[in-house]
Amino acid sequence: MSQIKFKTNLESEVTISELMLPSHSNFGGKIHGGYILSLMDSVAFACASKHSGNYCVTASVNKVDFLLPIEVGELVTMRARVNYVGKTSMVVGIRVESENIRTGETKHCNSSYFTMVAKTEEGETVEVPGLELNTKEDARRYLRSIERMTDAHQRTQRYSEEYFDLDANRALLQNKKVLLQV
Repeated sequence: MSQIKFKTNLESEVTISELMLPSHSNFGGKIHGGYILSLMDSVAFACASKHSGNYCVTASVNKVDFLLPIEVGELVTMRARVNYVGKTSMVVGIRVESENIRTGETKHCNSSYFTMVAKTEEGETVEVPGLELNTKEDARRYLRSIERMTDAHQRTQRYSEEYFDLDANRALLQNKKVLLQV
């Protein structure tokens, strides 16, 4: 019988920084959100792979809010940590900050949570190490991840074709900008 291995989130933490170039900007002159998402996916992959010791794939992304725009010429730093582990999956929390390199001013631009799944070279899922929680903040993030997953599962089930009850939800549509024809 094998013993479960545990790692701390600091053992698998990954931080990347990149200067934002004009080629990364959208038509409005701000850094394109899709480019930031791509960087976030890369740092989530690196963090999850470092924790699991295996190749990882993105299973889902939980709520991405672009809080503040990122400007050309700013230095973007992304820090990724494992917040939760399941049997074969991990929730990686990512914090995105940008820094004006001339003034030193930093701003929090985005936080998001990527669910990553560990895979073997053959593409089969593989068990990941446990997560050692050493601080109150570690425990808070772990429990918040459980709540986020539970909420998502309940929402998915509530609005699935099989369980959705329009009559029970009609009141929710009152005073909304919709014309319900059913």
